Amino acid sequence: MRVLGIDPGLTRCGVGIVDISATRAASLVHVGVIRTPAELPLERRLLAIAEAIALALDEFAPHSVAIERVFAQQNLRTVMGTAQASGVALHLAAARGLTVGLHTPTEVKAAVTGYGAAEKRQVGTMVARILGLDEVPKPADAADALALAICHGWHADISPRAVQAALTPALTPAQQAWRAAEAGARKPSPKSVPKSVAAPRVTS
Repeated sequence: MRVLGIDPGLTRCGVGIVDISATRAASLVHVGVIRTPAELPLERRLLAIAEAIALALDEFAPHSVAIERVFAQQNLRTVMGTAQASGVALHLAAARGLTVGLHTPTEVKAAVTGYGAAEKRQVGTMVARILGLDEVPKPADAADALALAICHGWHADISPRAVQAALTPALTPAQQAWRAAEAGARKPSPKSVPKSVAAPRVTS
């Protein structure tokens, strides 16, 4: 199963893609960070993030998407930016019929390091070890995105049936109605059944 992990943010949005085998072995496919300058209007920053995520979705065709769950912090501005970037990612995944997993930082840290309060440095080190990398992915947003993808992949059902279901795009209500109409049009019309004729009465 191929998983796209997204560590959302306006200034830096981490993007990491990994393949998870049936034995839970993880291998690196792609990693990067989407950057937008603070002086750009908000709508332009979100557009840049959306275009970059869409490019990764179309180029690498993941089966599912993992996004860090937004949680309250003291810095309200940071929370708002994270939530807005998350909304963009959620929309793009839903438009492609992909399943999305939302994971808290504690959940991701526990999955990757075995300790829910691990430091970012420890997470990066374990990500590099799990993926067999010579260096820790930098900046930390990139390592966090890969950690999200690994966490989601390890918790996901990667049986052949589940992967096939993930590969089958979800139909919109309009598409479902159109498919049902097509199926109905293809059905042969019922043949007319002649009315029963009463048998003649035989008398002695």
